[in-house]
Amino acid sequence: MTDLDRAVERLGQTLEAVGIPRMPARVFAFVLADDQETYTAAELARGLDVSPAAISGAVRYLTDTHLVVRERNPAGRGDLFRVRDGDIWGTIQASRAPLLDRIVEQVQEAVDLLPEGSPGRARVEETRDYFTFVRDDVQQLTRRWRDWSRTRRA
Repeated sequence: MTDLDRAVERLGQTLEAVGIPRMPARVFAFVLADDQETYTAAELARGLDVSPAAISGAVRYLTDTHLVVRERNPAGRGDLFRVRDGDIWGTIQASRAPLLDRIVEQVQEAVDLLPEGSPGRARVEETRDYFTFVRDDVQQLTRRWRDWSRTRRA
């Protein structure tokens, strides 16, 4: 086992522990840790020693969750996969803001349907307030991360 293989396994296990399914976690870990810029599905399968079918499901998950970008392969058929340019984690976090906005809006719609003063409405209002807090905090966290990152790399 190479050092790259060990690094991918450790990072993959960490990503799995935070909720990313096993194969997408391994693919994302590989794309982060390996030096190549873009990958075909076949290259990912070879790099991880897994079947192309396993890669197919993993990259679908990764593109759907904005962890990996899918591009057309100018050199032939099929797609290329890569991590986002620049600030990978800040970009990923910022891309989740519209989802949090939608959650807050939909929970508010549920609040509006429930009788005022009822215990159920109070719990749903607390849910709305929690997601409002998270949404606002994520925006602040993304700004703080980018400021912190700039000073560390300067």
